[in-house]
Amino acid sequence: MNALLENPTVSVSSVSRAVDRSLLDITDEELMQRIQQQDSTALGILHDRYSGLMKGLIMKVLHDDAASDDLLQEVFIELWNRAGSYSQEKGKPLGWIITLARRRSIDRLRKRDTYCRVEDRFAEQTRNQAHDWVAHVEEDVAQSEMRTFLTRALATLPVAQREAIEAAYFKGMSQREIAASTGIPLGTIKTRLELGLRKLSEDLHGLEDLL
Repeated sequence: MNALLENPTVSVSSVSRAVDRSLLDITDEELMQRIQQQDSTALGILHDRYSGLMKGLIMKVLHDDAASDDLLQEVFIELWNRAGSYSQEKGKPLGWIITLARRRSIDRLRKRDTYCRVEDRFAEQTRNQAHDWVAHVEEDVAQSEMRTFLTRALATLPVAQREAIEAAYFKGMSQREIAASTGIPLGTIKTRLELGLRKLSEDLHGLEDLL
């Protein structure tokens, strides 16, 4: 599990591959106690026991297979990190996990909707001026409120997020093309674009009506 926490690209399910068969019959409550004691094997067993169910519940909210897989991974990592806050007085472990997954699914759906609105607007603003923005991003003074905002806000983004956005919207590259040209995993590119565009949305300051 230490490898999982240090490297989020490691799948939670891989933790359970060497599970002792004698442990598979212990109760959910016992598994949670073991997880609270930092027993990664117990997390692997719980993942194998309920990942199919949880994936189905998440899919009902997100309707996206890849996004559901990502969120499922995040839910079990959060379960590991927050295991200490669980107590049997709150109910059965499965009910606690389902509640956690439902909340995270709804949060992800809201963020995705916001991201899509910003992405659509951003693409519209830059579609016909890609080359101009690449060559003159610092010199091309914005002629509209949105252009002014984009120029200012881009400069405040972390370099990795800014480069991903510039490649996608100024150079017209797809997410897969960006991943291929940089050698960075596709999931990381998607995350950088989402975080960058979310930051642009948060910094909009009174221009929400332009989204």
